[in-house]
Amino acid sequence: MSPLSGRVVLVTGGARGIGHATARALRDAGARVAIGDLDEQATRDAAAALGPDVLGLALDVTDPGSFAAAIDRVEEELGPLDALVNNAGIMPLGPFVDEADSTAEKVMQVNVLGAMTGMRLALRRMLPRRRGHVVNVASVAGKAPAPGAVSYCASKAAVVAMTETARVEHRGSGIEFTCVMPSFTQTDLIAGTTGTRFIRTVTPEDVAAGIVDALADPRPDVYVPRVVGSAVRANQLLGRRFRDATARALKADRTFLEIDQAARAGYDRRIGAAKQPELVRGADDDAEA
Repeated sequence: MSPLSGRVVLVTGGARGIGHATARALRDAGARVAIGDLDEQATRDAAAALGPDVLGLALDVTDPGSFAAAIDRVEEELGPLDALVNNAGIMPLGPFVDEADSTAEKVMQVNVLGAMTGMRLALRRMLPRRRGHVVNVASVAGKAPAPGAVSYCASKAAVVAMTETARVEHRGSGIEFTCVMPSFTQTDLIAGTTGTRFIRTVTPEDVAAGIVDALADPRPDVYVPRVVGSAVRANQLLGRRFRDATARALKADRTFLEIDQAARAGYDRRIGAAKQPELVRGADDDAEA
């Protein structure tokens, strides 16, 4: 029998991409699965595709009331929450100076505060039971700079830090914490980009497998692919000069700056990404002249 058999798991951002693949893998491992997503129709469709035993919920991770209601519903219909997979996230790309303030704020609201809210609400249920597992999906971008993704990198660095700090704070509580750090993953988040040299683009199923493995056999850090973890640790030991040279060799320093805007337009519309008005940039340029 699978160690996840009968476990109750809520996956945020579960309508597509990594979240949907994770829900499918958890279902196949015998877990009782709920998916939550801001896109209600996509959530209904995704839950239906996964089968009648998967619960689909409308969930706005930026709204604590919505998050609490989703967990309530999970526990009413499936049983006490055993694990939360905080996967919901957005990734606007492009030059930092062109990004609208509202877009940067939204990144933090979804990627950081959304995960923090979910973790807090889940812990309030799990701590009295002295069991549970919180999985936060961050990114390798939380460990290494990715020019063209300043806000995203900042948000994922925060997720890395909050996961590790919560793990240490709750040592001995019976609660497990895992931070998952994928590299380039074949989802809408990287639409219009070309990837990096030598490091393969992983699939949502690859990331889902890492998440399921960590839930079955808890560990604090999961890199997908594993080789990226070795590269991150090597860069930390060898210093910035080596890291920057490596990034140039891999083209990682240009990947999120040299993008196909037309190919990315649909994703940007869906997440509400906006650029700074040209009038504002022009006024700033004049002031600096």
